[in-house]
Amino acid sequence: MKFTSLRIITKDIQQSVQFYEKVVGSTARWYTEDFAELSTGTITIAIGSTRTMKLFSGNPVVSTGNKSTIIEFMVTNVDEEYERIKRFTDDIVQEPTTMPWGNRSLLFCDPDGNLINFFTPVSAEAIKKFS
Repeated sequence: MKFTSLRIITKDIQQSVQFYEKVVGSTARWYTEDFAELSTGTITIAIGSTRTMKLFSGNPVVSTGNKSTIIEFMVTNVDEEYERIKRFTDDIVQEPTTMPWGNRSLLFCDPDGNLINFFTPVSAEAIKKFS
């Protein structure tokens, strides 16, 4: 089994795609007006409008964000990323903080309220784990 994609369902696909293009520094590939993908090289972020859910179940999904799942990206320097990220979002949950498990983390939300964590391993153990 290979984890390949994370799909986000949103009520405003234009806004979400533009946000994630800024977050990951990649241009989305649009397949339809209701579905686009961004590739980071290690995973694909698929973004679909709530209308796409009708194709799966016939029932529309309400996009309300998710505060129990965190989308995580390992970055080279979380403090530099914080300076970049805060230019296009005010929804910073936690400024860069060194966590007890050895990662320095920045937590913020996308336009739908989904949590995103940018982290940089900083302890010897965390650096070893991710190298």
